[in-house]
Amino acid sequence: MGADEEAELPEPERTEPERTEPGRTGGPEQQAGPGGPAGPAGLDARDRAVLALEARSWRTAGAKERAVREELGLSSTRYYQLLNGLLDRPEALAHAPVLVNRLRRVRAARRAAR
Repeated sequence: MGADEEAELPEPERTEPERTEPGRTGGPEQQAGPGGPAGPAGLDARDRAVLALEARSWRTAGAKERAVREELGLSSTRYYQLLNGLLDRPEALAHAPVLVNRLRRVRAARRAAR
């Protein structure tokens, strides 16, 4: 292509960047992982679902265990293993700081009681 032909091509359509929450960008941390597309905090869909389920209040332990099986398809043991691992990740802290800090305090208190 010559210089004249390039001038005849339409200019690519420009769009505004997607608006995100302050401090969060749509960068490479949103790449898909094994559990689905990663969210703004770099967590995959399963990680976000674990945190969301843990944030809910439960009347009985049985209701929570049933929800873990039905909604996430995980055993209770695997759910708590994933949750415990999430508590150590900075991405989880960025995604749900109040929940993660509360769960870290509970975990520390249980360890200290042993």
